[in-house]
Amino acid sequence: MLRAVVVAVFAGLYCSPIGAAEPAKSIDFNRDVRPILSNHCWNCHGPDEASREAGLRLDQRESAIAVGPEKNRAIVPHDPAASELVERIDATDDTQMPPVSFEKPLTVEQREILKRWIAEGAPYAAHWAFTAPARPNRPKVKQTDWPLNEIDYFVLEKLEGAGLSPAPEADRSTWLRRVTLDLTGLPPTPEEREKFLADQESGAYERVVDRLLASPRYAERMAMQWLDAARYADTNGYNNDEVRTLWPWRDWVIDAFARNMPYDQFLTEQLAGDLLPEATLAQKVATGFNRNHVLTTEGGIIEEEYRIEYVVDRVHTTATVFMGLSLQCARCHDHKYDPLTQTDFYRFAAFFNNIPDKV
Repeated sequence: MLRAVVVAVFAGLYCSPIGAAEPAKSIDFNRDVRPILSNHCWNCHGPDEASREAGLRLDQRESAIAVGPEKNRAIVPHDPAASELVERIDATDDTQMPPVSFEKPLTVEQREILKRWIAEGAPYAAHWAFTAPARPNRPKVKQTDWPLNEIDYFVLEKLEGAGLSPAPEADRSTWLRRVTLDLTGLPPTPEEREKFLADQESGAYERVVDRLLASPRYAERMAMQWLDAARYADTNGYNNDEVRTLWPWRDWVIDAFARNMPYDQFLTEQLAGDLLPEATLAQKVATGFNRNHVLTTEGGIIEEEYRIEYVVDRVHTTATVFMGLSLQCARCHDHKYDPLTQTDFYRFAAFFNNIPDKV
């Protein structure tokens, strides 16, 4: 299961740059409009209630098209000329938006994008991160003999759309180097290279991949990404930065990849392994995930102050690693961009607020 997750991540990384290069064909809210509104408008007309002006939210369609106090509407779908937003972005006097003092003027192209978007009905769209994934249909391609798997069809579609042709297939030596580096972080040995080049039987490529996936080096390579995300270190941090013995948790992560542990089990044991029925020693070690934070042993500190910082660190890391959200922004105020409130932050923090942290 962990291998499947890793493959999916790598596939996304390889495909994304090509997709980003595709020329725009029509106005898309997330691609074309959201960045403009976020960078130029939401500071004063966005989710932050404290800095919001005129009671207008341009991050929500309901507010943007609503009738304002002066009987005007910031956005009138399908009618740019009647939209206050268009009047303001085209203004050259004190009513201009964004104001000159904001020092982020809109370009001619950006103004045209907003006008076209309104003319098309000003459709909003949820951020892709909060949209349930759906399996796309296989795209149609011209060079139907090139794809070897489903992902290849999507890659080829983007290449053909950009007027490009696929690179020639890598020779065996190059392929071996690439796959070995990808899966183990190490180059193939001379002996491994010679053995592969001499293997002309069917399934030679598959045998190499199976060998690499079974290698301890593969588990170590994959574990490194998780250790970094979980902020693993062999020292406590802060000014004293003493050595600490958290390596059993590190070894647990490596072993989980080596055993291809199911992803849900991988997460559960790290978050609450000690709470499982008849928890094993290994499951208790897994909860070391929540002990990866920096730790101070400095004399004279206010212990409660640092205990709270440890709780906050767990909130930051858990939200980032498991949900892909920057929840730390909501510690002091409602999140500026994500649908997260300050209340959400402290409700989340409550889960970690009963963990003792006495050195």
